[in-house]
This record gives sequence, structure tokens and C-alpha cells, in this order.
Amino acid sequence: MTYRIPLAALAMTLILPIAGCVTTQQVARDDGYARLGEPTRAGPLIVRPTRIVEDSRCPINARCVWAGRLIVRANITHGAKSEARNLTLGTPVAIAGGRLMLDSGEPGKLAGQKTKPADYRLHFSFTN
Repeated sequence: MTYRIPLAALAMTLILPIAGCVTTQQVARDDGYARLGEPTRAGPLIVRPTRIVEDSRCPINARCVWAGRLIVRANITHGAKSEARNLTLGTPVAIAGGRLMLDSGEPGKLAGQKTKPADYRLHFSFTN
């Protein structure tokens, strides 16, 4: 007695478990704006800011000798390539044949108040 398993049924039992492992990165926005953990598109790149590394900007309700910095850690994807980089507000970074820049970070700091990570709204741009 010969048992025959249709080839299509066998293939499906092997492929279905693997198909559940395939992930795609959803782009929440297409305008360069993102919150922490939210991906956005900046030119050909997908940028997902993951954390605030430093926010030493001068509070908007204070006088400062130094303007301070905003540095954001972000995962940057271009095609199949992905890398993590620190992006400093106003400083372009060479990547994928162009320049990626963190253009703005809101809200501005206020003296005596701590900004929660969920409150940050960031904007990224890409130029060739």
C-alpha cells in the first residue's frame, strides 16, 4: 500500500509556519514627523526614533549662555539595509547618497519641567 500526500499540501505545511515570521515595517507617516517608536518617511529613508539621548536645549522661558543640544537615537532603513544612528538637531548626517537631518524637536523645554518621552514630536528631512 502506497500513501501519497499531495505535494501542495506538504508545501503548505512547511510554508505556513515560516510565513508567520515575515514582518514588514509599517510607515505611520509620510511627512517626516514622528514620535518616539513611530516610523516616518524622510525621502527614500524610513526613520524610527527610539530614544532621546540628550536634551540639554535652553528652556524657552530662560536665558542661557549655551543653546544646548537635542540628540535622538534612530533606526534608519534604506532598502534592505538598516542601522542605528544618533542624530543631533540641525546637524546633517551623510547616508544613502544624501543627507538626513533632525530638523525640529517639540515641545520646547520649559525651566522646571521635565519632558516625557511620549510628548516629543520630531521632524526629519532628507536632501540629495
